Amino acid sequence: MEPRSVEELMDLLYACRGTRDVPVRARPPVDPHDHALRTAALLRRSRPADKELQVAGLVQPVGGLLWPGDHAGRADQAADAVRALLGERVSRLVRHCPRRDAPADDNLLTLRQATEEGRTAGFDAGVLEDWRTVLELLAARNSRLKAVD
Repeated sequence: MEPRSVEELMDLLYACRGTRDVPVRARPPVDPHDHALRTAALLRRSRPADKELQVAGLVQPVGGLLWPGDHAGRADQAADAVRALLGERVSRLVRHCPRRDAPADDNLLTLRQATEEGRTAGFDAGVLEDWRTVLELLAARNSRLKAVD
């Protein structure tokens, strides 16, 4: 499934609430919804102007929700699911975040660091609705780019 609107993407992200991610490398499971909010909030603090990077941190759990049995392919699935709506850069960041063998630029390293820190950070990261405007702006910008292509 590929979300065709911000509303559908928000529904997917809300559906992650209360689920538990499978522990990886002996780490305790986390709620993907809360983890995504904390990751995005950390990125908002460290890179306030980079909305695509922030949103990449926010949408990572989509792959686990849509394809729960495919742990190895989650990042690829999430990247493919959000590409049409949020653009190539967000898709690329989501795809390469968990891959330690992929060449990493500063943006990818920042995303990975926030993802790790978001697992244990204990702060109020707000609510998903706080991100609606940012998602709508990225979706609108991406749809205009497609119209030009």
